[in-house]
Amino acid sequence: MSTLSRNAFVSPMILAAALIAVAAPAAPPRAADSVAAQGRVIDSADGFRVLSSRERIEPENRMVRERLETLLPQLMSESGLDMWLVINREYAEDPVYFSLVPQPSFAARRTTMLVFARKPDGSLERLSVNRYPLGEPYDSAWAGGDLDAQWKALAEVIVKRDPKRIGVNVSREWPVADGLTGALRDRLREVLPPAYAQRLVPAESLVVRWLETRTASELAVYPQIVAIARGVIAEAFSTRVITPGVTTTQDVAWYIRARFESLGLPIWFFPDVNRQRQGIDCKADMPFCGGSGVIEPGDVLHTDVGICYLKLCTDTQEMGYVPRLGEAGVPAGLEAAMRTGNRWQDLLTSQFAKGRSGNEVLARTLEAARKAGIQSSVYSHPLGMFGHAPGPTIGMWDNQGPTPGQGDWPLHPNTVYAIEGNVKVAVPEWGGQIVQMKLEQDAVFDGERVTYLAGRQTSWHVVR
Repeated sequence: MSTLSRNAFVSPMILAAALIAVAAPAAPPRAADSVAAQGRVIDSADGFRVLSSRERIEPENRMVRERLETLLPQLMSESGLDMWLVINREYAEDPVYFSLVPQPSFAARRTTMLVFARKPDGSLERLSVNRYPLGEPYDSAWAGGDLDAQWKALAEVIVKRDPKRIGVNVSREWPVADGLTGALRDRLREVLPPAYAQRLVPAESLVVRWLETRTASELAVYPQIVAIARGVIAEAFSTRVITPGVTTTQDVAWYIRARFESLGLPIWFFPDVNRQRQGIDCKADMPFCGGSGVIEPGDVLHTDVGICYLKLCTDTQEMGYVPRLGEAGVPAGLEAAMRTGNRWQDLLTSQFAKGRSGNEVLARTLEAARKAGIQSSVYSHPLGMFGHAPGPTIGMWDNQGPTPGQGDWPLHPNTVYAIEGNVKVAVPEWGGQIVQMKLEQDAVFDGERVTYLAGRQTSWHVVR
C-alpha cells in the first residue's frame, strides 16, 4: 500500500470510467540511482484523450465531493475552526469559491454564502444561504430574494450553532485567503450579535491547506494532465512546427496556444518561447538568457507552458536543440548541461522533508549546489487549483534568500510542486560560452519522497 493511501484523509473510492485512466507515476529514484531516473519521453499529445466540457462535470463534481467529505473535516479540525464562512458576490468571487462548488457554475450568483459547521462527531454540515440553492453537496438553510432577509438568515444559522471560532477569508499574507471584501465583512459584523462578531478569526491557514492538498482522485488524473502539456511541447519542438530559417519563436508560442485551444484546454499564461545561440553571450550575472526571432540551426530553444484541466494546473519548462548541418544530434557539451540540470533537480528534491520550510529547503539546496560546483537559481512553487498555488515558496528568481511569510510555510504530504529553476553551464563547443538550462517539471511530495507526475525531461527535444 502506498504512503498516499495510508494517509487518513485519502478516500479509497475508485474513479468511475468517466475519469481518464492513467498509470501510476514511476517509482522515485534511490540515492544511488543515476540523474536520468524518472526520465520520460513524450512525443505528442495525440495519444491522450481529453474529456469534453460536458464529460468533465461528473468527475470534477465527484472530486469536489470527495474533498468536502474526507479532507475538509480534518483540515478544519487541524486549524481549530468550529465554522468557516465563504461569502462572496457575483463577479467578485472569493478565490477559493470555485474549489468548493459543483459544476456547471459560472459565478457566485447575486450574493452566495457557504457555511461549514463542525458537528460533535467531527463531521461537517455543508449549508448554503443563497437566493438560488446550490443543491448537492449542500443543504439549503435559506432561499429567497431579499438580501436583508438573507443576511438575517445567515446570522440565525450562526447563532443557532454557537461556534467558538468562526473562520473568515481575510489575510495580509495570502491573496487566495483574502476573498472576503471589506464591505461584506462590515455587513457580517453588523448582522451578528456583538459576542459572535468577536469570534471572527482569519481562516488563512485552512484556506492554504485546502488549496495545497491533493486527494487520491486528483493524484490519479494529475499525471495525465501534465503528460498532455509535455506532449504539446514535444510537438512544438519538432519539424511538425519548426522550419529552421523560417519559423520564429513567436510562431511556436502561438502554435502551443492554438494546440491547447484545439484540445479545449485553457492556458493560465501565454506560452513563452525563446532561443539561445553561440555568439550571443549569456553572462553569469544575467537572471535570464535568451531572445526572440527566427529559429536557426544551432539554436537552443526553451519554452514555458501552463494549462488547467479538471481544476488542476500545470507549469512546465523544457529545452530543445536545432542541429547544424552535419551534426548527428546534440553536442556533447549540451548533453552534459542537461545532466547538470537533472543533477540540480535531484539536489533540490532530496531536500524535501515533511515540516521543513520552503526557506530551509532553498538554503540547503543552494549549499548543496555550491558544494557540487553548480551555478544555479531556485524558484520553485506549489501547484494545484492555481498555477502559482499557495504553500511553501522555495526561492524567487529575484531573491535567492528567505521569503518572509510564504517561504516560512512548511511542506505537507500530498502536495504538488513545480520543480523550477535554472543552471548555467559552459559549453566547450561554443568556446566556453554559457548556456542556461531553464527547467521546470511537476512533481508530488507524499511526505517521504518526490515523484514526477509525468516523468521529467532528461534528453533534449531535437528538431530534425
